Amino acid sequence: MDEQQSKYFRTVRSFVRRQGRLTVGQERALEDHWPFYGIEAGEHPLDLDAIFGRSAPKHIEIGIGRGEALLAMAEACPEIDFIGIEVHRPGVGHLLLNAADKGLKNIRIITHDAVEIFKKQIADGSLEGVYLFFPDPWHKKKHNKRRILNAEFAQMVADKLKPGGLFRMATDWEDYAVQMLEVMNACPRYQNCAADNGYMPRFELRPLTKFEKRGQRLGHGTWDLCYARLDDQKS
Repeated sequence: MDEQQSKYFRTVRSFVRRQGRLTVGQERALEDHWPFYGIEAGEHPLDLDAIFGRSAPKHIEIGIGRGEALLAMAEACPEIDFIGIEVHRPGVGHLLLNAADKGLKNIRIITHDAVEIFKKQIADGSLEGVYLFFPDPWHKKKHNKRRILNAEFAQMVADKLKPGGLFRMATDWEDYAVQMLEVMNACPRYQNCAADNGYMPRFELRPLTKFEKRGQRLGHGTWDLCYARLDDQKS
């Protein structure tokens, strides 16, 4: 990445902070449960084993929304530690409320820009899984530059994944799905997990969202992708 690309990558955001209104329950969850589940953003690499109090595989979901996928994965896989990154407080409050109700200990949450967290606080080769489910499609052509999935981001995720680690994505916007496939297939540090180098069936641990269900009723598509991080010495 040249200097101009690097500067561009740092300054163009893939999100807008639409905070929304917190419910009473969400606000209480943020007050009561953030001390356990919350990770404060900072400038130094995180010691994830110390945060979770154990050595276990670490997976990160970028943009958790209301947290349904993260909750489902954490509940189904107690042997894995999951970190969610989300900038919108109502979604974080919803996650904390449900995580606490379920008594889940293998979830943590960071409320900050995912790109900055990955660059500054996630050690290279420390993750077994990264998830990017239904990122903002920025569907207007003039806004496509804001899409989080681009060549630089794919390379950055590859840095953080261990060889064999998986990068899973999903979108219900066909144009973005095509872009995702092009970007990821062009990156030599990944192997497409689909036999035809195309799209995958829906990841079984990813629950259907209400928007996805509505889209299915209307005949809209959903596209899942999965890529395995190659060993750089063999790629």
